[in-house]
Amino acid sequence: MERKIKLIWDFRGSTASKTAQHHEIHLKEYITSEKLSLNITGYHELNDLHSLAYMVVTDSEMKTVRDALKPHRGQLYEG
Repeated sequence: MERKIKLIWDFRGSTASKTAQHHEIHLKEYITSEKLSLNITGYHELNDLHSLAYMVVTDSEMKTVRDALKPHRGQLYEG
C-alpha cells in the first residue's frame, strides 16, 4: 500500500477561514482535472486568524502536485 501525503496551505488574517474554504474548491477542481487517484480535501480553522486547506495525494503523485501547487508544508496522512 502506497503512503498518503497531506499537502497543506496555511492562511492567516481575519479572512483566513473564508480563504481556506475557497482554496479547497480549487483543490477539488485540480483533483478532477488531473484525474488524481485520491479525492480527499478539507479545510480547518485553527483559530480566528489561522486556517488551512489540505489535500491528500499518494506518494507517487506528491512531487508533481507539490511542484504545480506549491503547498506550504506536508505531512504523512493517517486516516
